[in-house]
Amino acid sequence: MMTTGFLDFVRRKFKNDDYAGDEFGGAAGSDGSGFPTGSPGNFLFATGIECSYPTIENGRVRRDQLAECGHYERWREDLALVKELGLRVLRYGLPYYRIHLGPGRYDWEFADQAMAEMRRLGITPILDLMHFGVPDWIGNFQNPELPMHFAEYAGAVAGRYPWVRHYTPINEIYVTARVSARDGLWNEQLRSDAAYVTATKHLVAASILATHRIALRRPDGIIVQSESAEYTHEARSAPTFEVALRNKLRFLALDLLYAFPPDADVFLFLMDNGMTREEYDWFMRGEPPGYQIMGNDYYGRNERILLPDGTTTSAEDVLG
Repeated sequence: MMTTGFLDFVRRKFKNDDYAGDEFGGAAGSDGSGFPTGSPGNFLFATGIECSYPTIENGRVRRDQLAECGHYERWREDLALVKELGLRVLRYGLPYYRIHLGPGRYDWEFADQAMAEMRRLGITPILDLMHFGVPDWIGNFQNPELPMHFAEYAGAVAGRYPWVRHYTPINEIYVTARVSARDGLWNEQLRSDAAYVTATKHLVAASILATHRIALRRPDGIIVQSESAEYTHEARSAPTFEVALRNKLRFLALDLLYAFPPDADVFLFLMDNGMTREEYDWFMRGEPPGYQIMGNDYYGRNERILLPDGTTTSAEDVLG
C-alpha cells in the first residue's frame, strides 16, 4: 500500500526538496562572518519565559504555560522585569498554535505587541517557534504535512520581524517526539517505535526547512538549537540491548538535523520503523543553513538509574 510521506508534500509545495546547506553560513560578530572575537558583546547571558503548549487527554486539553502563568495579561510587566534585571537577551516563544490559523492565515495581534515592546526595550529575542505543540488544524506530529506548514510559518515570522536574528526553530526535538509518540503523554499520545520515528523525521524536516526559510529572509541568522542531554544507567554488569539503543536514540534528532550518519543499530531501527531510504538520503544530503549553535539542556532528572526490579531513580551528575 502506497502512503504519502512528508517529502511528497514538500516537493509539491516547494517544487524542490533540496535545501541550501551552509550557503548562508557565518558566525558571530557584528557582520555575521568569521569566528567570535572574544569581545564582551559576543557573550549572550539570557533568560527565558516558559512557553510550552502541548495537548493532553487525546487533544482535548492544551497546557499553554504562557496562559497558566498569566503572561498574556501581564506580558508588558514581564518584559519590563527582564529589562529591570539588566538582561539584554530573552529566549521567547511566540504561541505557534494561536498565531498560525491555517495555510497562509495568521493572527499577529499578540505577537506584534510583544515584539514591538521587546524592540522598544532593547531586548534581543531568541525566538522559539515551536515548543512541544502544533495548531489544532495540523493535528499532531504524525501529520506528514507538518514540515511544509511549519516552514511557511517560520518564513512568515522572519518576514514580519526582519530585525530578529536569533531563532530556535523547534525546542528539544528528541523530547517532543519521545514524549508524544513513545511515552504516550502529549499530543498524539502514542506508544510505538514507528510513531516515534514518524514524529522525529517530521520534526527534523520541519526544523531544516524552517531554518532555510529564515535564512532566505535573514542570511546572517543565528540558529540556537536546543536538545535534551539524557542517559539511562543500568544497575547490572552487562547492559541490555534495549537500554543501549535508547541511549543511542537520544542523538537521533541531532544526527538527522546535522546529516551525521547514525550507527548501524540506529539505522536499522529507522528502517524497521517506517523511515524510507529516500527520506534517509534526504536527511544525509546536507546541513541546515545559517550559523548553528547546538545547545544541550541538562537537568538532574535527565540521568536515570534503571534498577533490577524495573523501577528508576534519579542519577544526577554521573555524567553531568
